[in-house]
Amino acid sequence: MEAEDKSGEQLRGQSSATGMGPSLSQESSAEEGLPPEWNRQRAMTRKVLIAILLFGLLLGSSLLWVYIFRNCGPRSCETPVCLDLLAHYLTSGNTSVAPCNDFFSFACEKTKGTSNSLRALAEENKSRLQRLLEAPGSWHPGFGEEKAFQFYNSCMDTDAIEAAGVGPIREVIEELGGWNISGNWTSLDFNRTLRLLMSQYGYFPFFRAYLQPHPVLPHTPVIQIDQPEFDIPLKQEHEQKIYAQIVREYLSYLNRLGTLLGGDPSKVQQHASLSISITSRLFQFLRPLEHHQTQDKLFHMVTIDQLQEMAPAIDWLSCLQATFTPMSLSPSQPLMVHDLDYLRNMSQLVEELLLSHRDFLQSHMILGLVGTLSPALDSKFQEARRELSQKLRELTERPPMPAHPQWMKCVEETGAFFEPTLAAMFVRDAFGLSTQSAAMKLFTEIKDALIARLKKLPWISEETRKEALKRVTQLQVEMGAPQWAWKSDMARQEYSDIQLGPSFLQSVLSCVRSLWARNIRSFLQPFPHHRWRVPPWEANAYYSIPDHVVVFPAGLLQPPFFHPEYPSAVNFGAAGVIMAHELLHIFYQFLLPGGCPACDTNALKEVLLCLERHYAALPLPSRASFNSSHTLLENAADVGGLAIAFQAYSKRLLQYHGETTLPSQGLSPQQLFFRSYAQVMCRELSTQDPQDTHSPPSLRVHGALSNTPAFARHFHCPRGTLLNPSIRCQLW
Repeated sequence: MEAEDKSGEQLRGQSSATGMGPSLSQESSAEEGLPPEWNRQRAMTRKVLIAILLFGLLLGSSLLWVYIFRNCGPRSCETPVCLDLLAHYLTSGNTSVAPCNDFFSFACEKTKGTSNSLRALAEENKSRLQRLLEAPGSWHPGFGEEKAFQFYNSCMDTDAIEAAGVGPIREVIEELGGWNISGNWTSLDFNRTLRLLMSQYGYFPFFRAYLQPHPVLPHTPVIQIDQPEFDIPLKQEHEQKIYAQIVREYLSYLNRLGTLLGGDPSKVQQHASLSISITSRLFQFLRPLEHHQTQDKLFHMVTIDQLQEMAPAIDWLSCLQATFTPMSLSPSQPLMVHDLDYLRNMSQLVEELLLSHRDFLQSHMILGLVGTLSPALDSKFQEARRELSQKLRELTERPPMPAHPQWMKCVEETGAFFEPTLAAMFVRDAFGLSTQSAAMKLFTEIKDALIARLKKLPWISEETRKEALKRVTQLQVEMGAPQWAWKSDMARQEYSDIQLGPSFLQSVLSCVRSLWARNIRSFLQPFPHHRWRVPPWEANAYYSIPDHVVVFPAGLLQPPFFHPEYPSAVNFGAAGVIMAHELLHIFYQFLLPGGCPACDTNALKEVLLCLERHYAALPLPSRASFNSSHTLLENAADVGGLAIAFQAYSKRLLQYHGETTLPSQGLSPQQLFFRSYAQVMCRELSTQDPQDTHSPPSLRVHGALSNTPAFARHFHCPRGTLLNPSIRCQLW
């Protein structure tokens, strides 16, 4: 014990000598020995220092966050194209509406009516073509391009069309043998007249005939025979009263046509009445599509010989040979027919009329031809046609058609007859290679997001998943325009078979024959690539099942849906969702009954039923109606397309910095994404076609957004609001 005490004293002495200072217990005891005032001052000083330190930390962190936000957060896009887009958004949408309750109105409602983005874009594309067609010195003399400009100018020369009056159409009637209503009439052979109407005027009074890809061999053409396109909107479901009113209006129109052509009013009345009777009887021969579906036979393959036996009034071989020259047809030529019963009954009616009312049959064909050619005639014929259209739309409770200015009608006509020329001009002016490259990059990111989702779908079996991934990787994409449209010589293509003048009507008829012949030649040539269904300036994407190709025309990839300088949120939310929607068309068969036998059918049925009920529960605008089962496939593509595009956009935000947003909108990039999606769907609610497989526009917005949890999160929607429901359905 003594040794320990001594060693302890030695250690304490060393400690004091080396300056290590007192131990904690000694220090505490020293503080306790200080006066109380010193202790209080010391504690106060310590608190002040701590407060200053905390304030400094808060101030520093705030400045750091401001720096990060200003330098790393979304910047305002101030480029001219962004400012134009901002102006577009400011004139479209009602921001006073709560977005969580009615995002369609928030994005689409204007002071007067509702914005229609697709129609506005289509009109802007036509306006661009107008500027190109009217630009001085923009065409090359001596080439086919010159004919396109000459045709457009002759269409715009309304003074010359008015001066020609009824002379040009009377010449056509005389070429067809005349008629009993006015002038001399030569009783020509019925099939000769029908042959002329079909081959020289592109008019089919009793049936339609056109080339289609073979249903089994898609690159082999086949002639398809269908019912005619009736000039009046008769339908089986029309009530007797409405049906009678439609017939009266059309009878009045035919009387007006006959009178304009110089016919005796009493004779005109008689011939017009029988023409209406012929149309009504032909209409009664039709069978609705559902009738063919119940028989599990949408079309029949027959030879020309077989059809000749079934419908002998028509000389099928001579009429079809004249129409489809240079095809070489024989009696054994296969045809695709949708409604054999209609053709049998039509033939019997023609035979009856040839025996008793041959002159009335001639008048029926000529009145129908004049009606179809009225856009190429003077204003009296055009006005008669316009008034008939308006009255028939009123009777069938369809919205009135907007009046189109002359330049727009002339652009449409020129585009129809000279598509190769206008396609090359449009692509060169509106969709350069850099824009095409940016669009392809966007499509690749959308496709990658789809592939990632396919790998995680719970209702797809491994076998089906492999098949689905294979279909995506083998898919072809055509962006902007067909390959030939990028070649400068296409704008100068020769149209040697087109003879313009002396009247505008004769120019139109020459163009009709040229276009028909070009279509036939295109079907006869080996064509390894996909044939576009729409011209490049159209705002309409589609997926072709036979060619397994998805098409995005240049006319769709324009502001306000796409521009390389836009914030990514806009391009992904608008064009990106459209791309994802079309990609999902590849898998429509999986969603049909029995279309995916290896899938978890119970899980698939459950989510499809959920989706159907979800849309059926959404509030509809007044006077709108739809069948949620009829629109189910398109609803699934809307919901899935939005989810895929948002996933691709979220990945873009993680990989790339420098995202921008629109100024003075107060929208985050994610909010701008959803705003851009809704902008695509903006359309007047009253324009919905009952046969449209898409839901009404407000439901296309609310249905997809309410099934997207990210929307409710980024717009801070309270639980239970329309766009933040308790139950969601996620198929893709």
